[in-house]
Amino acid sequence: MNIGKYCEMFDSDMRLKNYSEQTRKNYVSQIRVFLKHFEGKASKPSEISENDIKTWLLTAKCINSMSHMHSAIKLFYKLTGKQPLKLRNIEYPRKEKKLPQVLSVEEVQAMFNVCTNLKHKAILSLLYSTGMRLGDLLSLKWESIDRSRMVILIKNGKGFKDRIVPLAPPLLSLLEKYWKMYKSKDYVIEGEKGGMYSGTSVNNVLKQLAFKAGIKKKVWAHQMRHNAFTHMAERGIDINRIQKIAGHRSPKTTQIYTHLSAASISTIDSPLNHISL
Repeated sequence: MNIGKYCEMFDSDMRLKNYSEQTRKNYVSQIRVFLKHFEGKASKPSEISENDIKTWLLTAKCINSMSHMHSAIKLFYKLTGKQPLKLRNIEYPRKEKKLPQVLSVEEVQAMFNVCTNLKHKAILSLLYSTGMRLGDLLSLKWESIDRSRMVILIKNGKGFKDRIVPLAPPLLSLLEKYWKMYKSKDYVIEGEKGGMYSGTSVNNVLKQLAFKAGIKKKVWAHQMRHNAFTHMAERGIDINRIQKIAGHRSPKTTQIYTHLSAASISTIDSPLNHISL
């Protein structure tokens, strides 16, 4: 089986459908592992049976992994394998309803207290103040910082959708200090040699800060997103406002952060307002 050829075809088909680079990368990686498993047993994807696919899905280590595998395989057969009904009798597994583990405001404050690097503080502040996703942070440019309206424009977020998030006064002040020191040209958070910063580096920064602050919980970029929205909800921000900031399509996704009262996005009481920078 020419696995490389099928992976290239799949990537091309996803590009034509305007899937994001990260989705293409993840799905192609999943299909490469899937096809390699059946190498020697099948000469082409169409020869892999429904039962074979079921057996393969059951090798997943967790429900989320199984769902991801299912999605990748289903899309592969729809776009590239030309068998859109291949998985018609294989349903998605029921999702685990686990609440995300969040830090307390005191624990977030402890991370700020031990943060002496201005770039690292800017990273932590942007994530916690706005709840932006890691990809949003990495692609954020100075032109998206709207000082007149006190909002930040997130361009081409998840699902290729634009949205705005609040620009808290303490965050604006910090970003001004940060720019004077680093003078990043294009991206707000740039690598040492310019260009986009690394997602791995962001997570390493958060991991190190949590360790220095004596926090035992696992901390990473997406977890800071949960911290931000949970703390907003706890301070009385209306769930519909949080949904808009988060970029969630359905309010059900935002429900985990609970319900509370309203304010316009630009005047939201950002959790960063309660942090001493």
